[in-house]
Amino acid sequence: METLVWVIHIIVALGTIGLVLMQHGKGADMGAAFGSGASGSLFGSTGSANFLSRATAVFATLFFLTSLTLTYFSSHKNKPVGVMESHSLVQPAVPADAAKQVVPVVPVQRGAAGSKAGEIPK
Repeated sequence: METLVWVIHIIVALGTIGLVLMQHGKGADMGAAFGSGASGSLFGSTGSANFLSRATAVFATLFFLTSLTLTYFSSHKNKPVGVMESHSLVQPAVPADAAKQVVPVVPVQRGAAGSKAGEIPK
């Protein structure tokens, strides 16, 4: 279901971009007044403005609806919300005989015999 909404969302977004790019700006009306040939277009002199603006409004509404739907899907997944919720509060199991185990301590040699590597400067 979420994949279908993603596909619709992307198609609607691309459609909105295309519709916005096809629309004329406010300055294009001035050019039409001086006979720029807009009356011979596919939708007539004023038909394209109404059709494109209504189609853009429909696509924008669909875009917002798919955005809200994807937000709903994202917020209702079974996943931790924050950093603290991602860590389990249960401590890892420690074997019962772990406290009885003795770890041998080996002294660390600072340098070879006769070298000054282990001396602390004064």
